[in-house]
Amino acid sequence: MSFIKSFFKSDNNNTRFPWKTLQSENQIVELIKESHHKTVAVFKHSTRCGVSRMVLNRFEKQSINLENVVFYYLDLLQYRDLSDALASQFKITHQSPQLIVLKNGEVETHSSHFGLLEITI
Repeated sequence: MSFIKSFFKSDNNNTRFPWKTLQSENQIVELIKESHHKTVAVFKHSTRCGVSRMVLNRFEKQSINLENVVFYYLDLLQYRDLSDALASQFKITHQSPQLIVLKNGEVETHSSHFGLLEITI
């Protein structure tokens, strides 16, 4: 049973990846402002989905320039309304897992499932 719990674990605090947790619609304004100074990447993760967990783990292991990017993590099960607000704000379809990359207040690119691993940040 512990294998199953660890596989579907919703807590992202056990990683050394520099995630900021996205928890409120007010933060959308913040990340848009941040995107004018640094690239902003939002990872939308379904904590009950094995594919989403696998993609998240692979994403965290990629070689990414961590200095010039601000990374946000969105738990879709806890904050589905926030995910819908992001989709509406940036005029993109909700998917999971999904990576949205912002620069200068606009979506530079986005992708879902294993395709998001192909995005160069």
